[in-house]
Amino acid sequence: MRPSAVPAILLAALILSGCAASSGAEDVLGNVPSPETTNAIAQPSGPIPAAAVGVSAPQASPPQQALSWAGQVPEPQALVPADRPVGMPLPTDKPVALLMPSNPAGNAMPDVGTRSPTRGQIYGHRFRDAKPINFGSTSPRKLAVHGVDVSRWQGEIDWETLRRQGANFVYIKATDGGDHLDPMFKKNWRRAKEAGLKHGAYHFFYWCRTAGEQADWFIRNVPREANALPPVIDVEWNGESSCKRRISPARVREKMQVFMDKLERHYGQRPIIYTAPDFYRDNLKGQLLNYPFWLRSVAAHPSKVYPGRKWVFWQYSGSGLSEGVDGKIDLNVFNGSESDWHDWVASR
Repeated sequence: MRPSAVPAILLAALILSGCAASSGAEDVLGNVPSPETTNAIAQPSGPIPAAAVGVSAPQASPPQQALSWAGQVPEPQALVPADRPVGMPLPTDKPVALLMPSNPAGNAMPDVGTRSPTRGQIYGHRFRDAKPINFGSTSPRKLAVHGVDVSRWQGEIDWETLRRQGANFVYIKATDGGDHLDPMFKKNWRRAKEAGLKHGAYHFFYWCRTAGEQADWFIRNVPREANALPPVIDVEWNGESSCKRRISPARVREKMQVFMDKLERHYGQRPIIYTAPDFYRDNLKGQLLNYPFWLRSVAAHPSKVYPGRKWVFWQYSGSGLSEGVDGKIDLNVFNGSESDWHDWVASR
């Protein structure tokens, strides 16, 4: 080897090593996130993961469809300088809220307090009674809007047939005390709604449980539904109940008030009080005058059994008979005309 060739060889080696070192530095820097960010893209907090290299052949890109525009593809408008007088707002400059009508007709979804403006058909009374009573000139048949109340004991109900028989509304047994749910409640509630009946739920009150527990139990099981009738508290002495306690009238009303206040706050409607003659005489006569009442009176008009008490519903029979129901069913009537009924429902 000649000595004069050594410098040339060394020079070539240095050039090649420099190129390799430069390529390696770029590879390292390529994995470092860029310090630049935009308004729409947040700078990642960690290193960007390297892209995985697949071993399979890349999939062919789908053929692109021809554009209907045959000329030059327009430049994105975001990149074109605006050519308009300063200060003149375009529609896109307006706040979104200003583009929306304050009350778009027909688009608002009804909330809990919204009532349908339509007035449903009223079916005439066609019920029979296993133990008919002659109410004379005060017969419930003279009132226009009849209905029923049901529980598990009515079994499977043909709701469409029951409605055509004259059931324009129904109250459905929901709960007892603080831990019992009528096993037919959910099905009855759903089917009554599907059949187009005005429907509500009632709670049988236990004097051996706290009022708050009972209200919570009712609220847990009864939907807060638009167009539902007001909830009902059923207060009576019941010798068949496991709770046979009879507390003082003041304590009775105190517990009722706690229960009713909770329901009114939750459902947005003042509860209705259902009661029977003996319980009313012992605890409610002359009391709670600002609450609507549903009165049981199967032998005489409520004006004779509950003198001076205003009422919304009258339960006039516990031995009613109707197509669509096996066995007996409770019969009720609304205190007013068809027009009164529609107005009362609309005001709930």
